[in-house]
Amino acid sequence: MTLRVAYLINQYPKVSHSFIRREILALERLGVQVQRMALRGWDGELVDAQDQTERHQTQYVLQRGLFLLLGATLTVLFQHPARFFRALALATRLGWRADRPLPYHWVYLAEACVVSRWLQARGAQHVHAHFGTNPAEVVMLVNALIGISYSFTVHGPEEFDKPQFLRLGDKIRASDFVVAISSFGRSQLYRWVEQSHWPKVKVVHCGLEPAFHAVAPSAPPEVQRLVCVGRLCEQKGQVLLIQAVHQLILQGSSFELVLAGDGEMRPDIEALIDQFGLRDHVRITGWVSSDQVRSEILAARAMVLPSFAEGLPVVLMEAMALRRPVITTFVAGIPELVRDGVDGWLFPAGDVDGLAHALRECLQTPIERLTQMADSAHQRVLVRHDIDAEASKLKTLFAACARESRS
Repeated sequence: MTLRVAYLINQYPKVSHSFIRREILALERLGVQVQRMALRGWDGELVDAQDQTERHQTQYVLQRGLFLLLGATLTVLFQHPARFFRALALATRLGWRADRPLPYHWVYLAEACVVSRWLQARGAQHVHAHFGTNPAEVVMLVNALIGISYSFTVHGPEEFDKPQFLRLGDKIRASDFVVAISSFGRSQLYRWVEQSHWPKVKVVHCGLEPAFHAVAPSAPPEVQRLVCVGRLCEQKGQVLLIQAVHQLILQGSSFELVLAGDGEMRPDIEALIDQFGLRDHVRITGWVSSDQVRSEILAARAMVLPSFAEGLPVVLMEAMALRRPVITTFVAGIPELVRDGVDGWLFPAGDVDGLAHALRECLQTPIERLTQMADSAHQRVLVRHDIDAEASKLKTLFAACARESRS
């Protein structure tokens, strides 16, 4: 019997959500039928061809606005009034002292009514959400409406910043299981639920497809170039990186830093680049496709990610898989993957002097030693983050939920 699973994401596809796409495609290679649903995400330009394909396969809850929400809500109310009012009471409770005002949670119930009808129409046996924010609440409400089992993946850092306001404990208790992407993430979920629920928390890593790193092995180049891949935002620490670059340039170093990405802090970062006179040393690419990310990583001797808060960044895995050492921080799940002095350099988050020291070390390290570190990083990430192996773990968990729902 074919296993039919639905995925619900807040916005899909999205440039920064390629790891979800990889997970879905890997499940389908394993014979799982995956129904894609997103609350929003149909607007905006998509650079990646695979994302464009995913868009056409995704159902969007908010695409038709209030008409779809109201119609589904009234249908569920009149057909199953007891279930509806039970879910309404749950949504109201979840909205009490939450991160968003109560009316938002009533909207989540309306979204759950839409999702419930779609799940029943396609015969889904289990629904899985990515992120412990509103997608997890919507599938929790779906469970109250139609009884389908649900699970969700917690990535961080947003969920760990406000777990009580997100009612993370309630979402875990009502779920069949919860996925953490690192041991650190698992430990944070343990904090917000009773020990009796700890066995529900499973570690399943984000993974990489072999096609991403299926390129001829190449040693880090002699060129003095570093790349930082990620959204230009507060938590990624690019402002600190510009300060460290300025420090090294004043000390006589000469190199190029490529910031591959875009985001809300781009004007601030560009202003800082101009203030320090670094236009000849720092280049910002704007949004880039997966192929462009790979090209930028391969053109650099190392990947830099000076994050203040993280889950476990997929871009570090990508750089390591492409045989590039990484320079990053001791936060969240990163030290579980990156070994200081073996696969790259780790420094304390927020420490501009520590970052400048790590950058200098990388730039001065002989290519022979960089190549050894790159090979070590490659082997490390392939063992820990193979997408087909990780998807197989998920399939086993989904199948167990489906069996229990039939019994």
